Amino acid sequence: MQEPTLPDLLRERLDVVFVGINPSLYSVAAGHYFARKTNRFWPCFSRSVLSRPARASLGLERLEPHHDRALLEQGFGFTDVAKRPSARAAELTSAELAAGTKLLIEKLSKYRPRIACFHGVTGYRPFQAVFAPSLGASRLGLQAIRTGETRLFVVPNPSPANAHFTPADQIGWYDALANALAAPP
Repeated sequence: MQEPTLPDLLRERLDVVFVGINPSLYSVAAGHYFARKTNRFWPCFSRSVLSRPARASLGLERLEPHHDRALLEQGFGFTDVAKRPSARAAELTSAELAAGTKLLIEKLSKYRPRIACFHGVTGYRPFQAVFAPSLGASRLGLQAIRTGETRLFVVPNPSPANAHFTPADQIGWYDALANALAAPP
């Protein structure tokens, strides 16, 4: 029997698909992406230029975890590199991440979002290792490779455990993602 996880929130031709490393046990129990109150995704995304049209359309100042499904109609989706939930991403094996990457490539090919936004280089590295191993060190920002029509973008991981980046930094990266989305493909 397969353990519970978060469902992919995907449909064809989304503007952005947010790609996490894997769901947390807390988020799976809550049934929503980035559900833990200390996670910086929802507060930072809500203060970014990227979310402005979605917030206006939904009549909200701040988006919360329970809005994840409503964002599909606003052009945003959610998935993960690996779907097995864990307390920490470090609990995943390299084999799980490699297998998850192959499935993620299939999903991106099927749904063809404009941009796949990876939360953290830790989640992007296994993808790059399978998809473009000769590319060199992973970095934040717009990547030099695509999967089909989908551009790839990496932002800092919004986990509170990622103390290297402030909330203002995180907002700045979502704003940079908005700029990449507005630029011609």
